[in-house]
Amino acid sequence: MKKICLFTIGLYLNILAAFAQKGTADTSAYRDRKLHLDEVNLVTSYYQQNGNNSAVTGGIGTEHLTDFANSFDIKLSRYDKKLRKHSFEFDLGLDTYSSASSDKIDPRTISSASSSDMRIYPSLSWSVENLNKGTTVGANISSSTEYDYQSFGFGISAAKKSKDNNREVSVRLQTYLDNVTLISPIELRTAAGRGDNYGSSPRNTYNAAFGLSQVVNKRLQMSLLVEAAYQKGYLGLPFHRVYFTDNSLRTENLPTTRFKIPIGLRANYFIGDNLVFRSFYRFYKDDWGIMAHTADLETAYKINPFISVSPFYRFYTQTAANYFAPYKVHGLQELFYTSNYDLSNFNSQFFGAGLRLTPANGILGIHKLAMLEIRAGHYRRNNGLSANIVSLNLKFK
Repeated sequence: MKKICLFTIGLYLNILAAFAQKGTADTSAYRDRKLHLDEVNLVTSYYQQNGNNSAVTGGIGTEHLTDFANSFDIKLSRYDKKLRKHSFEFDLGLDTYSSASSDKIDPRTISSASSSDMRIYPSLSWSVENLNKGTTVGANISSSTEYDYQSFGFGISAAKKSKDNNREVSVRLQTYLDNVTLISPIELRTAAGRGDNYGSSPRNTYNAAFGLSQVVNKRLQMSLLVEAAYQKGYLGLPFHRVYFTDNSLRTENLPTTRFKIPIGLRANYFIGDNLVFRSFYRFYKDDWGIMAHTADLETAYKINPFISVSPFYRFYTQTAANYFAPYKVHGLQELFYTSNYDLSNFNSQFFGAGLRLTPANGILGIHKLAMLEIRAGHYRRNNGLSANIVSLNLKFK
């Protein structure tokens, strides 16, 4: 999940410290120009879901899936000769999953190649902040590789703060160039005489986002994000079956373009030093006919300076895409068709809690281990899909 963040007062104090003590300015500036480690994060999570509306088998059948995800990121920074702060972040993700529904692509096998897979997704980002001008510019590149999907992404961003540091305006442009391996269900491969000679097709995504963050007063902070996304290429999945009213079978067919507009509003309200309410609302609409609303609330309560708990709740609702219909409901005259319940009309809820530990002397006596956070959540849709996730985050500083 992507978030819009406000810079904290502590960040400014740390940067301003580089300008203190004029008598030792040269030595201080020399030390600041060295690249140094800010923090290292290790995140691991386990996800499991169950349901009975698999798109692989035409909108019926098991959706059982497990995913074990791991992420390692390292953040470094340095100051240049003009005392601008350069920040570098490298992230490496590795997901291993197994899917009972994907195994039905070729049910003749005991376990097809797509029944389990590994996804590797490294990324690298850079930004430079000019404290005097209140500007930040940045760039990023990323990649994601799995059995039937390859993605390459790159983007640029820019931000400008007000003189009092209470407001920030940002712009971000992002592009993803993807390639989908066209693995059809086994019976359609045989009928076409193609066997296992898979082709491939491109799928490109272009995003533009505008953000506005505002410190309203000492208790309230708000931010607005307006985004536009355009996709072009093969936007379905070739192994998603669709069964028609006459019992015939085809592969999912969707338009080759899609335009999306999400608008998000976030508000954080601080009640004293120990309690924070974080709220988020997002409106979404696309030209496939989906309209969606998301409402999210999280409360962070600090039990003492080193322990905090964060219960959270999210509600989501969406209308169905124009091209969705359940198993054996589509008619042969339709140009576009899918039985993927991710494109259906549904409501969902996600709720759980987190526990964060930040002892002054480190976790378990390890001084560099500055933070440990455990989060657990339960997800459920009104069409029967349910899931559980638990994650662990370790931060070293």
